[in-house]
Amino acid sequence: MALDIFWSKQAAERFDSIIEYLDDIWGEHSVSLFVKKVHDFLKILSEFPEIGSLENKGLNIRGFVIIKQITIFYQIRDKKIILLNFYDNRQKPSRKKH
Repeated sequence: MALDIFWSKQAAERFDSIIEYLDDIWGEHSVSLFVKKVHDFLKILSEFPEIGSLENKGLNIRGFVIIKQITIFYQIRDKKIILLNFYDNRQKPSRKKH
């Protein structure tokens, strides 16, 4: 059974800022590739919600590397998936926010 996916405000804002950065620095082609990877992942995630590694057991937060620079964090709650944040893996690990 596929679960519905919901975006938190933080995830949506971070996604938009990544798109803006990619467009400014790398161009429309890179934006298209990134958006496609995210949407392809979300299709798989809705069918297999436990695909990501468990990052915080107490809060049931999982993470998945979309591309080597970006990890997506999400929670499974009440038979739905909530996207929490997109994290730039090039930052200090101490700045990691779920």
